[in-house]
Amino acid sequence: MHTIIYTGLSIPFNEAEKILPDATYLPPVKRGDILEILEKYDDIDIIGIIDGVFHQTPAVAHKEILKALKHDITVVGGASMGALRACELYPYGMIGVGNIFKDYKNEIIDSDDDVAVALDPDTLKPLSDSWINIKYNLEYATNDSIITHKQKDELLKIAKETYYPKRSFKYVIGKSNITNKDELLEYIKNKNFDIKYEDAKKTIEKIRKIKKY
Repeated sequence: MHTIIYTGLSIPFNEAEKILPDATYLPPVKRGDILEILEKYDDIDIIGIIDGVFHQTPAVAHKEILKALKHDITVVGGASMGALRACELYPYGMIGVGNIFKDYKNEIIDSDDDVAVALDPDTLKPLSDSWINIKYNLEYATNDSIITHKQKDELLKIAKETYYPKRSFKYVIGKSNITNKDELLEYIKNKNFDIKYEDAKKTIEKIRKIKKY
């Protein structure tokens, strides 16, 4: 049985393979990709959607995922595009995983822009920071008294108003009026928390558990 997982951006292929070696890992999913693999393979048991293309080409369509579900294929999503589509399609059987999925479901976030990043098409490495990752890190900084709630709100507003390919901790903090910019940057560097990476791992771990049933 074939298990297909679209990622490479939130988590590198080599790290994903350490969690679940017996899967086929493909780059971020785009419009038409799932229809293509449904034509290519007739023994797919699970499709995992972690990363997807948002703006460079059309995003994966809901009807593609629904078609896979109608073929009795388990579809699991989390971390990025997967979390967004899982929030939209969990009533139809798609399985959502992780905190970002919960944030979409609970309407804490509501835009694909919240998880979007610019990427290097050759290496699949992110070239910007996602708004959701900035949000989680600033919440940690607030809880640890590095910044105030008012400063956090200012930074999140700047991040939200910044076009996603330009978003980075350094850019957003540099645009702000806070006085302890270097301290905050150092805190984030040392914290090294990546919510999309953590949710990507959870998504692959969930797929691994399903395969063992």
